[in-house]
Amino acid sequence: MRLEVAGFVRLPAPRRSQGRPHLEAIETAAAALNPEGPSTAVSATERRGSGSSLVVRPIHAQEAQGWRAHMERFHYLGDAALVGESLRYAAYLDGELVALLSWGAASLRNGPRDRYVGWDERAKMEKLDHVVNNQRFLMLPWIRRPHLASRVLAANLRRLSRDWESVYGHRVVLAETFVDTSRFRGTCYRASNWVCVGETKGWSKNGSTYRFNGQPKAIWLYPLHRDFRQQLCAAYKRPRRGDFVNIDVEKLPIDGQGGLFEILRGVPDPRKLRGIRHGIQSLLATCICAVLAGARSFVSMAEWAGEQSRETLKRLGSKRGRAPSERTYRRMFDSIDVEDLDRRTGGWIAEQQRLQPGSGLAMDGKTVRGSGDGEKPAIHLLSAIMHGSSAVVAQVAVESKTNEITKVEPLLQNLEIQGVVVTGDALLTQREIARHIVEDKHADYVFTAKDNQSTLRKNIKELFDGKEEEQKRRQQARNELPETEAFPPSAQDRRKGPRTD
Repeated sequence: MRLEVAGFVRLPAPRRSQGRPHLEAIETAAAALNPEGPSTAVSATERRGSGSSLVVRPIHAQEAQGWRAHMERFHYLGDAALVGESLRYAAYLDGELVALLSWGAASLRNGPRDRYVGWDERAKMEKLDHVVNNQRFLMLPWIRRPHLASRVLAANLRRLSRDWESVYGHRVVLAETFVDTSRFRGTCYRASNWVCVGETKGWSKNGSTYRFNGQPKAIWLYPLHRDFRQQLCAAYKRPRRGDFVNIDVEKLPIDGQGGLFEILRGVPDPRKLRGIRHGIQSLLATCICAVLAGARSFVSMAEWAGEQSRETLKRLGSKRGRAPSERTYRRMFDSIDVEDLDRRTGGWIAEQQRLQPGSGLAMDGKTVRGSGDGEKPAIHLLSAIMHGSSAVVAQVAVESKTNEITKVEPLLQNLEIQGVVVTGDALLTQREIARHIVEDKHADYVFTAKDNQSTLRKNIKELFDGKEEEQKRRQQARNELPETEAFPPSAQDRRKGPRTD
């Protein structure tokens, strides 16, 4: 977008409407809110007891517009788009909405915070995503209960790191916020054991630049872990190639019988013979190498191929040693049978990994990030992943997460998994799936039992509870035996006569 503003490129028209209609809907909903609160709101004098039930939880997707409407109507800064990784929360007291909170990416430049943590510039750039910023905190204006703000904040902080890990895959260890001292004193933060480390210099970020606003704000910090300094200042260990997939690429059979090139040559080429400059083997081989090098789009695949020498391209199957273009890759993938290609490459990987009896194979469904196209939803895949190496040996596309159950048999159809232990989450804990794995594929399974299989979960709980009670009874019976009979004699000892020891 910056290149377009500067006049270097011209972007195509957007495929879907931008955010303005959505913002207008939020503004309309905000204008309709009653500043005195709902008619069913309970006054503060009617609810003074400390035993009131307080629940602070992340909002659901369908609640986002109402959350933003309340923020736009009642917060002095209004609603704003959250920056970077972010979460929105709502607080309910006895089922009544009382507060709204939002957390986002930490500020890039914060001198008092950086001095308090004690990290250098490199450590900050590598670990800044472990710091989270309290961008909005709104107590609804008709709520007048003492100490409720600090209770809401403390309840949110207790679960914040876990929620962040479940959504973004990593925990946060330090929280920060900015308090406008001309409006507030930061009492709720002080009551929740936050630490004031200084003030800003009165600058705020405006796009890609900074502007002076003349309103310094107090900086408050809250450590979410005791060893937050060690975690933020520790040297970052970059992952090695073997940390993700335990495959020695140098030992993989690339050419010859059973090699990767032989697998790629078997992929049918649906293109017309006239005008073909790059064979299907060459295109697929360069794609695989480009993806291993970090390419995630057709453009980056073409750029990687263009950076290679003629000798490298010839080794990858190119007859003339020329790099394919982005349009060539796009046309090729639009025309080939990608499911057939996936089966061939997945089977080849499975042969290299050698699914042996006793090894583990996980079934898991994930939505492919970035696969959405305009109004077209993102692709959801059900994959078979090897335990330990994380190698994907098979995958099938599913229409939605609830249809994963019907795709298990097609997923395992071409895999030899006799004696393998297949694992799955609670969604795949189904009687027919278990029967197919045991009877048809002659494998074993380990599934998770949750509330979607309430009867099964109850039976398992009763089974283990019964075993625990039986073990307690046996232990109690052993403890009540006379000391000489604590270890009963064996059959051989009984034949020899009474023990004399």
